Amino acid sequence: MQVSSANALSQFKNKVGIRFQLYNSLFTSLPFHRIEKTGVLLSLFLIHCEEGFKKAKSPEEIIDSFLQQYTNYPEGREQLDLLFRFIQYAERQVVLFDALEDASFDSIQDLKGQGTMRHLASEVVQQEKQDELAKKVEDFSVRLVLTAHPTQFYPGEVLGIINDLSKALVKSDTQNVNVYLQQLAKTPFLKKQKPTPFDEAMSLIWYLENVFYQASGKIIEQLKTQFPDIMENDNNALIHMGFWPGGDRDGNPFVRADTTLQVAEQLHKAILHCYYKDIRRMKRRLTFKGVEDVIAELEKNFYALLFDQNSSIQITQSGLIGTLKSIRSTVIEQHNGMFVQLIDDLIGKIQIFGVYFATLDIRQDSSQHKRLMTYLSEHELGLPAGYNELSEKERIKVHENIQDVIDPDLINDELLQDIFQSMQAAKTIQERNGEEGCNRYIISHCMTALDMMEVYGMLKMSGWQQKELKMDIVPLFETIEDLQNAAGVMEELYSNKTYRAHLSNRGNIQTIMLGFSDGTKDGGYLMANWSIYQAKEALTAISRSYDLDVVFFDGRGGPPARGGGKTHKFYASMGNKVSNKEIQLTIQGQTVSSNFGTVDSAKFNIEQLLNAGIANDILSSSRRTMTAEEEEVFKTLSEISFEAYCSLKNHPSFLDYLSYASPLRFYGATNIGSRPTKRNAAKLTLDSLRAIPFVGSWSQLKQNVTGYYGVGTALLAMEKAGRFNEVRALYKNSLFFRALIENSEMSMKKCFFPLTKFQSTHPKYGELWNMAYEEYLLSEKMVLKLTGNSELMESYPVESLSIQMRERIVLPLLTIQQYGLAKHHKLENGDRESELISVYEKLIMRCSFGIINAGRNSA
Repeated sequence: MQVSSANALSQFKNKVGIRFQLYNSLFTSLPFHRIEKTGVLLSLFLIHCEEGFKKAKSPEEIIDSFLQQYTNYPEGREQLDLLFRFIQYAERQVVLFDALEDASFDSIQDLKGQGTMRHLASEVVQQEKQDELAKKVEDFSVRLVLTAHPTQFYPGEVLGIINDLSKALVKSDTQNVNVYLQQLAKTPFLKKQKPTPFDEAMSLIWYLENVFYQASGKIIEQLKTQFPDIMENDNNALIHMGFWPGGDRDGNPFVRADTTLQVAEQLHKAILHCYYKDIRRMKRRLTFKGVEDVIAELEKNFYALLFDQNSSIQITQSGLIGTLKSIRSTVIEQHNGMFVQLIDDLIGKIQIFGVYFATLDIRQDSSQHKRLMTYLSEHELGLPAGYNELSEKERIKVHENIQDVIDPDLINDELLQDIFQSMQAAKTIQERNGEEGCNRYIISHCMTALDMMEVYGMLKMSGWQQKELKMDIVPLFETIEDLQNAAGVMEELYSNKTYRAHLSNRGNIQTIMLGFSDGTKDGGYLMANWSIYQAKEALTAISRSYDLDVVFFDGRGGPPARGGGKTHKFYASMGNKVSNKEIQLTIQGQTVSSNFGTVDSAKFNIEQLLNAGIANDILSSSRRTMTAEEEEVFKTLSEISFEAYCSLKNHPSFLDYLSYASPLRFYGATNIGSRPTKRNAAKLTLDSLRAIPFVGSWSQLKQNVTGYYGVGTALLAMEKAGRFNEVRALYKNSLFFRALIENSEMSMKKCFFPLTKFQSTHPKYGELWNMAYEEYLLSEKMVLKLTGNSELMESYPVESLSIQMRERIVLPLLTIQQYGLAKHHKLENGDRESELISVYEKLIMRCSFGIINAGRNSA
């Protein structure tokens, strides 16, 4: 259904806003303990919060006055019990809102408009660019890499209810809506135990089977229908899936080689199961002579593979496509091509997913590799004694000439042993699932060429032969300094004959990962994005000078501060100086369910990325590189912004404030993810603190400093220097810069400083609160001056209204969480033995669930 932008807001108000109020009233009639009274009191509490914050009252004052005015509960457990019921009720309101938005997706979004494949196809035909499209799709693709970062607060059972509820809402099936709401009221949102890495993998495999498999197949089917000649190439599927749960050791130190092998096996079984269901459906239609028996045999083989543990049948991607193409020829030649679309659809899916479903990446931090080097040197296992005393060039030479294969059992440290075992596991997975099952090793905190060559050496020590080394070594550059040094590091590698020979064996393609999250944490919003943009230009130039193709893999999180927001706009805005061979990015936590939670939303968002990458290259109106003058303006803004952010970040109480005022220190106890909050067991520092709890804590404070801090200061400085017109020109002409500003607007739209206004007079932290608030006010003022709008996100009225409604739903949770923190601080400073301490901790943590779920991209 095509929807005009003018009509979208009206559709949203009717299909989401009004229906939310109607269905929300059903909660009050659910036959459960005290739920009717809870719903009535929660409505009163919301109004009480709004009025209280207008009068600059603290959350503690607001809740105390509410309990006194509207209840007769005695102080203590009865009152706390009501607050917990408020949390349970509000959590379910968020689920209802999510389901309504999902159900109304095709009414609100223009599924044939700007950014879709239909729109791209019409522009290609209109501009007669079919030849350019054919050439582009020969080796272009979008790779979505699913990660297990712990910002998905919904348990699997709740995600299933959302899915069913959305379907019922689409049909206006009030009876089932009521049933699902009752089920929701009885279903726990709290996970009693932390999930294991394998549990997290299984949760995401559900999305692969039920969403990405269907959505990707539909996109390829649509393109084959529109451009049958162009889409004949079997070697490129346009869409690839990647997978981190079970392979990402830096992200999760509890991952081991056996986990990696188990997850790869589950991915293999899951995709075979998807094919099996499609083959069974195809069998019901292709009942023709010369075809029926072949499909029956295919079904029999898949059944044996899936359900007979003693089966010796082997299925390969090429063999499967060959069989289906043979069936296709028979159907076309002998049966008038009847139902050939079913065969084409399955072939397209097999081209995308192979027999591996998603490429399992292995990731480890460079510091762990250093530890292994020291261990091997001290025990003279494959490395010479005194290895660490050698120069960097000498150590690189050592790894070029490594011949010994090391038995991991000779290493007594479990984590170090796993580094070799993970490399051996990759080889095993390739033998079972094909090369694309696991063919990338990512190095977190990569800083030097030696970091890369040490991985090259370790791969050889783990049993890989140089000429058969089917693994891409992928550096991850994250901090501002590392991003600035990245081009120099890669040039040193490109000029190394051994590494250059390795790249030649890998098709002369180098994948480089760039991390938004730690860059923002390190340098602030504008500087992080400028540094990544500059790094991409420099890395593209140096790679092209060595006749190499560079592919950028972006480590993007959910919120704008971590590279999220309107992601496709960034790819649509890359100029000629940035390689556009592929688009690769991580899809994390809530972003999986919020942007890719249904087949329609996943199809739409994948299309936006495909369109951005293809149109950017082949359509005359799309590709525009920033001029030198524009880059200088951007650079100046970033430097001023960086200085402002550093003044906040380097404040002696910066991290203490975040720990004190937000739920930061309770993240690890929420049982939402299997990994710890920080990278090692040492004292919490800004360097060791992971970006997710860092950004997420600012989000729950409703201060979001990582999405705007320094923007207002930079814009004001340019205005005072008489250069604001230059900034306006940059905003007008550069889609990249405009997308940055729009994402910053989203961060500010989700701020609510009255929540923590009481901290403004705190003797230790008041200064930090006021710094954040003043920069927020300045950034809002200057951004509106730049855009010419009267309010933030004025150009996106539907999203703006969605944020407003979501923020209103969770205002009670925000208030309760701050109330819990205040009470907890008092007990910590007084009666530490009080049994209420653990109750308040639970109160604080429980609020996080609804707050982050409502934000959809808040961590």
